[in-house]
Amino acid sequence: MSGQSLLVPGKLSPGRSVPGAIRRPEYVGKPAPTPYTGSEVQSAETIERMRIAGRIAAQAMEEAAKLIAPGVTTDKLDEVAHAYMCDHGAYPSTLGYRGYPKSLCSSINEVICHGIPDSTVLRDGDIVNLDVTAYIHGVHGDNNATYLCGDVDEESRLLVERTRESLNRAIKAVRPGRQINVIGRVIESYAKRFGYGVVRDFTGHGINSSFHSGLIIPHYDAPHANTVMQPGMTFTIEPMLTLGTHEYDMWDDGWTVVTKDRKRTAQFEHTLVVTENGADILTLP
Repeated sequence: MSGQSLLVPGKLSPGRSVPGAIRRPEYVGKPAPTPYTGSEVQSAETIERMRIAGRIAAQAMEEAAKLIAPGVTTDKLDEVAHAYMCDHGAYPSTLGYRGYPKSLCSSINEVICHGIPDSTVLRDGDIVNLDVTAYIHGVHGDNNATYLCGDVDEESRLLVERTRESLNRAIKAVRPGRQINVIGRVIESYAKRFGYGVVRDFTGHGINSSFHSGLIIPHYDAPHANTVMQPGMTFTIEPMLTLGTHEYDMWDDGWTVVTKDRKRTAQFEHTLVVTENGADILTLP
């Protein structure tokens, strides 16, 4: 694996503004969101609004990812995604969520998730996860992907490729009538073939008018996750695979999650809806 030095926190830029005409999620300016009490099954009209939110999130992520290269700061990636969402009438869902200060998450190398964009400069050989969620028409669309920065070593490239494949396999396992735990079973069985760790404490989630509805989607074989999938249910699948342990540490910022052994990790995510025949991905550009 690459001999890159470990990450350290950078300097945060001032908060970015959102045009006043753009609707904010209810949690902005509050310490926590109001708990969701609605159904996990959404109407056809809500699903179509989520498709719009998902498309904007996917396109914002793509625009930011175009800049990934040695020498670019993660704050610059945040600036691009923020501008794209605002230009398309969407609010960046992470901005102000439980106090989170930026419009995307940028998680590099040993960072499992929730890395905060700052003055950190990308290096040749890094792997970079971007996690972007857009809020528009009263609903959210959430996606992420891991990208290669420059000349990346083979072990890391395979980790990224196989993490993407684990998401694809999990989506194919979605069927009405099956329990949620089939998703984690598929991911974990695939990851074990390569000796990868599967992160357990950060999961997929129900999503709709709520960023996180309370429905949990584990990425490991969790017998307790026995909720039965129904047509119209909307949630994310976002496997996090590691080259070593699934255990983690948290930085002092209260957000940045790193592998306890500081080995590399990759993640991919889509928001989807359960259909009569399987799953429909809502976060496609």
